[in-house]
Amino acid sequence: MSAPSPAAAPDAAARTVRTTVVLLFAAWLVDYADRLVINLVLPSLGAEFDLSRGQQGLIVSAFFLAYALCQIPGGLLADRFGARRVMGWALLAWSLFTALTGFAWSFAALLVMRFAFGAAEGVFPPAAMKALVERTTPAQRMGANGLIMSSNAIAAIVTPLAVAPLIAVFGWRSAFFSTAALGVLVYAAVRLRLPQPLAGAVADDSASSPRGLGRTLRVGVLWRFALMMFGYSVILWGLTTWIPSYLSEERGVPLASAGALLAVPALGAATATVLGGRLSDRLGGHHRKVILPSMAVAAVFLMLMAFSGSLTGFVAFGTIAVFAASLCYMPLFAVPLRGLAPAYVGVGSAVIVFGGQVGGMVAPPVMGVLADAISFEAAFAFLALGAVVAALMALLTPQDADAFRAVAGPLGGPSELSSSVKESS
Repeated sequence: MSAPSPAAAPDAAARTVRTTVVLLFAAWLVDYADRLVINLVLPSLGAEFDLSRGQQGLIVSAFFLAYALCQIPGGLLADRFGARRVMGWALLAWSLFTALTGFAWSFAALLVMRFAFGAAEGVFPPAAMKALVERTTPAQRMGANGLIMSSNAIAAIVTPLAVAPLIAVFGWRSAFFSTAALGVLVYAAVRLRLPQPLAGAVADDSASSPRGLGRTLRVGVLWRFALMMFGYSVILWGLTTWIPSYLSEERGVPLASAGALLAVPALGAATATVLGGRLSDRLGGHHRKVILPSMAVAAVFLMLMAFSGSLTGFVAFGTIAVFAASLCYMPLFAVPLRGLAPAYVGVGSAVIVFGGQVGGMVAPPVMGVLADAISFEAAFAFLALGAVVAALMALLTPQDADAFRAVAGPLGGPSELSSSVKESS
């Protein structure tokens, strides 16, 4: 099957974009749902294995540790062996370890299973990002990625609504078996239906060489974007991990009802993620215009949420904070995805995602310790630091693709103008 050219076959190219968006949306939906399940079962795990909140936070962190460590290897694999193949490996492997988590018999076993699960999921994001870049034009990219990444917020809505009743009836182990089955189904769909890349989009494998990797890791601007992602993820994963336990243990909300409450901020996050993608396309990058005001709002409302005396206030303030933070997700990626050369998209995006996973690794145990030692109020207030870090890095990073290329050196791709001329010639 030959790769469609955007100029010669616009209908085929449009189908390629649509099919890619649908399949990557489904893959990310299952990816995110699989990692959310652990947050819903933490109270059950704590009761069954007699775990402190700090230990429960470590179970979550074990995933993020492996996930973070595998970002750059995942980028290397995607650049070396191709996005389709690496995504398939990841889907099958993480579905296996999701199912095995349902057989865990101790705290140590949970740590091992979650670490292996994180390693399997860790190679997926750079491969998925590369698959998208190879099947879209620069002008389509951020809007398409906004639709794809809204799957995370949709999963945050659907997962508690679907899984909480399942846990209540069949126990916590059933949740892992069910999500593992979904992963296998999505693997089959990606394997059979993912289109070929657009003409000229497949890059050489220079980034997957040791020299290319070293060159990528030495580019400081990527690490500043990674720190921005760190701040964003501290907020999102701190809230996602501990709100179910907080509602259950501090507010006395049953798990099934907590699932309905969690759907409210998740719906806001889904809307904000799509809107952030549209803003990124319209602004041509310039993430500072979105991230500075959004993170300021997030910091204020995180503090209001932390010290709210009512459940209604807690949910309302939390929803606004999540909406504001989620607006930043797509603008955060806009400049690197527009400015990186195709050969470096896998490893370059992996560096940025790595920063986010370190945030997910740090926030859950720190918040667990704060909740045990002081209060949940102190734990949630801690998240405002994430907004400060993200806003500071927004000030210290290039605001458009040309400025990014100027500091990225050999990692920078051709300008979008020259790319458009080349596609039309």
